[in-house]
Amino acid sequence: MNTLSKKRWIRLIPIVFITYSLAYLDRANYSFGAAGGLAEDLNITAATSSLLGALFFLGYFFFQIPGAHYAENKSAKKLVFWALILWGILATATGLISNVKILFVIRFSLGVVESAVMPAMLVFLSHWFTKAERSRANTFLILGNPATVLWMSIVSGYILESLGWRWMFILEGLPAVIWAFLWWKLVNDHPKDAKWLDNEEKAAINQALLEEQKELKPVKDYKEAFKSKTVILLSLQYALWSIGVYGFVMWLPTIINSAPNASIVTTGWLASIPYVLACVLMLTVSYFSDKYQNRKLFVYPFLLIGAICFYGSYLIGTSNFWLSFILLSIAGGAMYAPYGPFFAIIPEILPRNVSGGAMALINSMGALGSFAGAYIVGYLNDLTAGFGASYNFMAIALLLSAILTIIATKNEKNVLKKKTELSHQPLHD
Repeated sequence: MNTLSKKRWIRLIPIVFITYSLAYLDRANYSFGAAGGLAEDLNITAATSSLLGALFFLGYFFFQIPGAHYAENKSAKKLVFWALILWGILATATGLISNVKILFVIRFSLGVVESAVMPAMLVFLSHWFTKAERSRANTFLILGNPATVLWMSIVSGYILESLGWRWMFILEGLPAVIWAFLWWKLVNDHPKDAKWLDNEEKAAINQALLEEQKELKPVKDYKEAFKSKTVILLSLQYALWSIGVYGFVMWLPTIINSAPNASIVTTGWLASIPYVLACVLMLTVSYFSDKYQNRKLFVYPFLLIGAICFYGSYLIGTSNFWLSFILLSIAGGAMYAPYGPFFAIIPEILPRNVSGGAMALINSMGALGSFAGAYIVGYLNDLTAGFGASYNFMAIALLLSAILTIIATKNEKNVLKKKTELSHQPLHD
């Protein structure tokens, strides 16, 4: 099984990482385009810009569950292939427009197209990696998020300075279209279809996945799964968490760019720092969460740290930019750290027929939180002509998210305990 594991990790994880990185690139670079001339050239106010950034997440909300259902019952490979092509075209088109109304349509459509990617990728990984491996596999998938913003922050700064915002969108949108054909060539939905595995390896993976499903209490359908208290609480938790994350992602370049003597290249380099910390923390937290088999302990403390740092940055205000920036960087890294343990919770308590849909529901609620975070943070910045109110808003959201994590995972332990008790009871007709 060691040889098999090595083959899967080496073959699939880089492909998954690159695919999700391209998705994240084409959703997050809007913040740089807005700070680098798009808003000025198209006469977009801060409030309108925040709505444009947030519209992506409104579109992202609608097709999460259908996407997960299609990926589980039809083909994650086919779904992601067409999504890559469509979002690459839409992202490139952003560099060609001169009408704000068309930009509204593009941003919403981009969200719709990308909405299926995250649940489809989680379903895809569940077909290839066992329960003991899945947390790490999911972490490498989601690592595409901060890792992409890390290099995008630097590269986009140079493209904006040299070529302008239009070429930034064009040059960063085209790779998704090209990668679609490599994705189609390199991946298979299931191990049984992979020519690079021999029959023994295929059988071993299939048997391991079947065995772990036997340990889970059957759940009839999505309706039953969605009524689970754990799923409901984690949906609310993730919505609040996403308020902090995407308020931060969408507005960090603008916040940094407001500093004295800050050029767009300097903004790019400074904006990359929180994501370096995020990458390190994500890998570290995922490792220790798997080692100690504890999810809660590696989720809520980091959300609390993020809340405290946002509030600390608010207290400092504009009196000390660098201290405020350090606190923002810690907040950013801390918010990303728990993703691996968090997305390991649902597949550990729900069977495959509904776990993908449950994760899609949670992710779709995160999209609503992202919409609120991106829009309200921009609105507060515009209303107050500063960043203090939005820091407080993100801090409160993260604090509530941490509290809900504790409640939800306590409920999860009770569910697991009941499930274990039931598994030891004799079956009756």
